[in-house]
Amino acid sequence: MPSQPIEVEPIAYVVGGRTEPTDDYWGGTRAIIRIDGERFPAEATAGLEEFSHLEIVFYFHLTDPTDLNFGARRPRDNPDWPAVGIFGHRNMRRINWLGVSRCRLLQVDGLDLHVEDLDAVDGTPVLDIKPWFSEFGPRGEIRQAEWSTEMLVDYFAPRRA
Repeated sequence: MPSQPIEVEPIAYVVGGRTEPTDDYWGGTRAIIRIDGERFPAEATAGLEEFSHLEIVFYFHLTDPTDLNFGARRPRDNPDWPAVGIFGHRNMRRINWLGVSRCRLLQVDGLDLHVEDLDAVDGTPVLDIKPWFSEFGPRGEIRQAEWSTEMLVDYFAPRRA
């Protein structure tokens, strides 16, 4: 199958919240997803206030292009965890630099979506916004690698002072 480029344009940007990507303590982080008012009318968010959570697709714009790794590596370079392939974890060292995050929707204010627990930093380009439907959540038994549970124990813990 030949590779063809796909063009996408940001529809919004993250405003506020964290300024530096870090591995942990995203819990309680608040930000605004500001939708492009030049392209979208206010009614683009109609009905969104009925949902508690959003699924956000964004672009890891701060990724260092020299730090990509398409093979296997130890998550967070921890020697106690196994080397896993790029598709075996969710970091930003990916070929297309795409991130997906589920966050709590606190308020809809026109084209500003006030959110909490979005693990994207100030200035992050947002490529898509979807309301979270619980019916799209996992079906059946859920399992995951033990190292991932250990690694993420503080991921959504409140930020330490």
